[in-house]
Amino acid sequence: MESFRTEGEIVIIGAGMAGLVAARELQRAGRRVRVLDKGRGVGGRLATRLVGDATFDHGIPHFTLGQGRFVDGIVPRYLAGSLVPWSGPPTDGSPQPLLWRGTPTMSAIAKQLALGVEVHPETVVTALRRESDHVVVETRSGDTLRAEGVVLTPPVPQALALLDAGGYPLEASLRTRLTGIAYDRCLTVLASLEGPSRVPPPGRLAPGGEFLDWILDNRQKGVSAGSAVTIHATPRFSQDHWDHDRDAVGRLLLEAAAPWLGSGVRGFQVHGWRYSQPRVLDPSGCRVVTSRPFLALAGDGFGMGGVEGAALSGASAAEALLQSMSDRGS
Repeated sequence: MESFRTEGEIVIIGAGMAGLVAARELQRAGRRVRVLDKGRGVGGRLATRLVGDATFDHGIPHFTLGQGRFVDGIVPRYLAGSLVPWSGPPTDGSPQPLLWRGTPTMSAIAKQLALGVEVHPETVVTALRRESDHVVVETRSGDTLRAEGVVLTPPVPQALALLDAGGYPLEASLRTRLTGIAYDRCLTVLASLEGPSRVPPPGRLAPGGEFLDWILDNRQKGVSAGSAVTIHATPRFSQDHWDHDRDAVGRLLLEAAAPWLGSGVRGFQVHGWRYSQPRVLDPSGCRVVTSRPFLALAGDGFGMGGVEGAALSGASAAEALLQSMSDRGS
């Protein structure tokens, strides 16, 4: 990627829900946007993995839809056709909200959102510096990008590390507010089975207890050709076992899930989500660090959290950036 300096150029760091919504909203307003992401593809925790004949949604399994800007604006504008309902009987006898999932996989949501967006995968940002009226974005490959506006959407601890690496100025009160955002970890097992599982329709179960948060049957979900389950550990288990041998952790979780597996395990992998979901949120839609040059933090650590909250946070950052550029005549 070559260096650039173009009037109105905007860089989004992170190609998850918040970053992609911010990019689409800014492009819709006529701005040129580049999205940088350290991963091989888009989506962040809207993640899908293929192992042999087994396909796993192994990040965010599903989400609910509220009312307002996400449902009335973002979904019909960018996501029509990529979402389908996914619900079933309550696990505890209480009323249950309608759940939604991506079709055919959770990663399909991000892939559709990324259509028409200039995304640079496998681009690791190492630092952000302030230089006059521009933000300088430095990458591991040695590229230097100079932009009038940047929206940072990684988990907040990672975003702060990028600012600190470049000595980017940050007011003490804002730093205190941002460091208060906290995330749970999640250890996740991706297990291929010899036959059907015992997970009840439509393919999801919250067993309760101290080990297991969710068990998801990807074949019932319509994701996988082969029998494949995703097992999400509880935040407490994940925190306590984060530094343990991953194979041993996987076997512990498979043993706990055995009553619902119903078949032998052909093989398994363990994935760790260090920033699985925010436990302590910032109530604002996003946080602006500087207005000229514009730099803001957004993501699921802001607002209402979750998939919907991340989308709204990205839209909020885009709106703040456009207002800032309008105020200074850019």
